[in-house]
Amino acid sequence: MATIKSRRKAVSALRVKSAPRNYDVADLSLADQGRRRILWADQQMPVLRVIREQFARDKPLRGLRLGACLHITCETANLLRALKAGGAQVFACASNPLSTQDDVAAALVKHEGISCFAIHGEDRDTYYKHLRTVLDSHPSITMDDGADLVSLLHTEYTAQASEVIASMEETTTGVIRLRAMENDGALKIPVVAVNDAETKHLFDNRYGTGQSTMEAIMRATGILLGGSVVVVAGYGWCGRGVASRAHGMGANVIVTEVDPIRALQAAMEGYQVMPMKQAAKLGDVFITVTGDKQVINGDHFDLMKDGAILSNSGHFDVEIDLAALRKLTRRIEREVVPNVDAYHLRSGKKLYLLGQGRLVNLTCAEGHPAQVMDMSFATQALCARWAAGSRTHQVKVHNVPREIEEEVATLKLSSMAIKIDSLSAEQKHYLTSWQTGT
Repeated sequence: MATIKSRRKAVSALRVKSAPRNYDVADLSLADQGRRRILWADQQMPVLRVIREQFARDKPLRGLRLGACLHITCETANLLRALKAGGAQVFACASNPLSTQDDVAAALVKHEGISCFAIHGEDRDTYYKHLRTVLDSHPSITMDDGADLVSLLHTEYTAQASEVIASMEETTTGVIRLRAMENDGALKIPVVAVNDAETKHLFDNRYGTGQSTMEAIMRATGILLGGSVVVVAGYGWCGRGVASRAHGMGANVIVTEVDPIRALQAAMEGYQVMPMKQAAKLGDVFITVTGDKQVINGDHFDLMKDGAILSNSGHFDVEIDLAALRKLTRRIEREVVPNVDAYHLRSGKKLYLLGQGRLVNLTCAEGHPAQVMDMSFATQALCARWAAGSRTHQVKVHNVPREIEEEVATLKLSSMAIKIDSLSAEQKHYLTSWQTGT
């Protein structure tokens, strides 16, 4: 109980403490262009727009400071606008050095009054300086995409942990890290696993990642997918989406897995399933979507065809073992075309790496379609409202409350002019009883 009281006291103090409002973006003159892009995405995000209007009326985040470490894109900008409309003072930084849209970052500062610290292509030192700047604002709610902000809170900023009501995590990789922290007894704040929400992973991970990943590969390379052999490493929801889209465009899809149940699902859905060492010899395009490290490693590169294309759609640039690749390389030819580096191996073969091994759909394209991010960011916004509504959340990784899931799904169906049936009282009773049999 003492912990809960101390958290209440800390959060109460945050509502009155002042914080600096500043920014670090590439070029403020891009702001008008960024605003046009934000408003275009807004037209395709009707659920988040409804929530923003609700937030503007009810102010559920009034007086709170919110620190967001997310991909700074036009879709994210509309989430941040909703949070600000709800009364929050918003501080945002990038969750990936290559995912920032500089015009959007400028628009957030100039037109939305949001403190933004994000520059496309920023180096590692700048990236972490921006994370620290957000934490220096003493946020009372945080949002993460990959758990870098929360990890920093638990290492360099541990004294501030009691000030944080809760955090929201957007991506699979981040949830993996947070559950590991919980299992180790290291987690100090309540966290909501937004990624695990059905309104997120069933749609964003599958349809968003699937479409945006294939779009990015085609933009970067211009290759014909029909007839190509595409190797998808990982058959979670992201992997399913990627495999489905590649297959739909005529590719011959091979899936590699370590989970026997997922491997069986891939086989039942018509894909070849085999170890990466075997797939390495056959693939024309490789796509990693596992959330783990060194999925493609030094044992695989020399087995690959001359001209094979390597890409990663997992959050961090660790899925392709770049250190091992460099050891096998005699020369790296940067930017043979935009976002494509050629690795000339000592064996005489060339391998092409897209987007420096970082999230290909954001380094080589513009990320997920706004229509699918509408649900993910609506869920984020409503989880922030849920977090702000109480000061007694248990310190653990929470699932998204079912009522939030149903609210988002209902709003999305309404925006698509889709109606569904409802259960009668008799049907509800039947589904909750055990006495009635055949």
